[in-house]
Amino acid sequence: MRVFVTGATGFIGSAVVEDLLKAGHQVLGLARSDAGADALVAAGAEVHRGSIEDLESLKRGAAHADGVIHTAFIHDFSKFLENCEKDRLAIGALGSALAGTEKPLIITSATALVSNQRPATEQDLPDPQGMNPRIASELAAAALAKQGVHVSVVRLPPSVHGAGDYGFVPMLIAMARDKGVSAYTGKGENVWPAVHRLDAARVFRLALEKGASNAVYHATAEQGVAFKEIAGLIGKHLNLPVESKTAESADAHFGWFTHFAALDNPTSSAFTRETLGWKPEHQGLLKDIDTAGYFN
Repeated sequence: MRVFVTGATGFIGSAVVEDLLKAGHQVLGLARSDAGADALVAAGAEVHRGSIEDLESLKRGAAHADGVIHTAFIHDFSKFLENCEKDRLAIGALGSALAGTEKPLIITSATALVSNQRPATEQDLPDPQGMNPRIASELAAAALAKQGVHVSVVRLPPSVHGAGDYGFVPMLIAMARDKGVSAYTGKGENVWPAVHRLDAARVFRLALEKGASNAVYHATAEQGVAFKEIAGLIGKHLNLPVESKTAESADAHFGWFTHFAALDNPTSSAFTRETLGWKPEHQGLLKDIDTAGYFN
């Protein structure tokens, strides 16, 4: 299968490209820059120049492929609402190029959209009246499914970890260094699901190969890691105190990250494992923080 991959040079997308190639697929990777194009060629993929803001480039890439995996997202949280809207438009453009075909489209969402008091499942739907603008991606996918596009969703946990991670855990480490303390909120019993990037990549490939329509998958290897344990490990490595923050003091420490620091998001992946035959193989989040170069 010839697969168009957006975000193909990113932390997760590059792992998807690698997994697809190892499985015998051809990859057409979206690249914004010469450096990105060079990285794709070195990996053994073809290059499609463009960006997720260039909707016509997305349509052309999708039209020249047998399936699409959309992992690109602009991770500038100071413009989160704006970037969620850009993702909605990108998904619509990709879907329009696949309309009337049996070609699968796999898009990326987040488990935080289905945060409950119990482990969230793949059957749980995000609250359309919720405050998280990331819901735009799933609403865009649902609209395409109603039009007959073979679209599926892979929800990623707050921590997709591994060597080269530049996501939430490195942000927490930077905050601890800056503030001189590694913090958590309340009792720190809230949990984050997690997955190694290479295990996450396999979920995208298996979802593509299944070609399911209007399916949702959870790329969560660990149902939930206590935030206090993450903070404690960071404090240990940095030789810093580990402290609880009240609701009032959390904002001063975490700033815009306060919502994520307090997020309690236990998430099941039982349906994904059963239907895709997915079995995570790589080490867990705490082991990775310990050994994967997070403090280099």
